[in-house]
Parts: sequence; structure tokens; C-alpha cells
Amino acid sequence: MARYFENTTTFNFSWDQVACGYWKRYPNPQSTHVLSEDTWSRQVRDGCLYTKRLLTKTNRVPKWGERFFSAKSVKIIEESIVDPKEKILVTYTRNLGYTKVMSVVERVEYRSLGAGQTVARRSAWIDSQVFGFSRAIRAFGVERFRKNCTQMVNGFNHVLHSMFPRQVPQHSATPMSSTLKEMRDAAAAATDRAKANVLSSVNRT
Repeated sequence: MARYFENTTTFNFSWDQVACGYWKRYPNPQSTHVLSEDTWSRQVRDGCLYTKRLLTKTNRVPKWGERFFSAKSVKIIEESIVDPKEKILVTYTRNLGYTKVMSVVERVEYRSLGAGQTVARRSAWIDSQVFGFSRAIRAFGVERFRKNCTQMVNGFNHVLHSMFPRQVPQHSATPMSSTLKEMRDAAAAATDRAKANVLSSVNRT
């Protein structure tokens, strides 16, 4: 049976700031394990922004896990929905490959808590189908996921503080169309930055 993990984090930034900053999370000092980001598809439907991305991350495992995990990196598929009218950002991620050894499915929902605060509710399901070792692998997966959550929050906060160093009260609402355009521009910039990093790495080899 899959192990379940959940937690809640409050960011001291408005939802608009968090939604724009989401696309610029990488790189940051806490995310050296994230190697690349590539946009698979992006479209606007019914006023919402739908995006699919492919992330590549390092796959560090303890010595005992090397018999199950031989890959040095792992691919992650990330799907997201941004609803600027309701101020909701929902992301879904899951690993590709080695899913029988350990699969991790995560859902995060970012909602506004009012002026200057956003809550992120995270749920994750960690499973393994390795006969005789599934319980140990699930336990390892939950513990590593818990540590990664702390790094993720610290890294995201670092990015948000860099982007919005001064918290100025917003006395007027930002037009929804303008907010959606800012999010699309931020997402596109993140894609261009990731491609540039990949090309730079290729040219150095």
C-alpha cells in the first residue's frame, strides 16, 4: 500500500507574486539537484494557463539502494493549471521510469490567504512494487520527500525574496488579463533560460 505524506506551507507573498515566481524557482541555492527544465506544451483555455514541463533531476541514493537504482538522474513530468480569476495554482508531478521501484506522485495547491500571504497544500503518494523491499523503499521515499520539501520551500522563498525584496501593500487589483500575461511571460522566460543552460552545457562538452 502506498505511503501518504502531506504538509502545509505559508508564503509571506501575495498569490500573484507566488504564481509569477513559480516559473523562476530554478536555479536557486537549494536546487542544485535540478539539472534542466523543458516546456512540453502550454495553452490558455477558459482563462486558465495549462502547462506541461519535463524536469531532469539528480537521483542520489544510499549504498543499499544502488542495486535498485542505477540511473544518475530521473525525469519528472510536471503539469500545472493557473486560474488567475479564482487565484488558484495547482501542480501535479510524477516520475518517469523506475516506477515499479519507486513512484512518487505529488499534488500542490497554492491559494491566496489574503493580502500578502499564500498557502501551499502539498499531498504526495510514494509507492514501490519491489517484492520483499517495498516497505523499506516506501519509508526511504517518504523521508527523502520530507527533506526535499524543506529544501523546496527554502529555495522558493529565496527566489521570491530576490524577486520581491519589498512587500508593498497593493491598494488596487491587478487586471486579470495583465496577471495572466505576466505569468505566461515568466513561464516563457524560464523556458528560454533552461534551453540556454542546456546549450551552454553541450557546448562545453
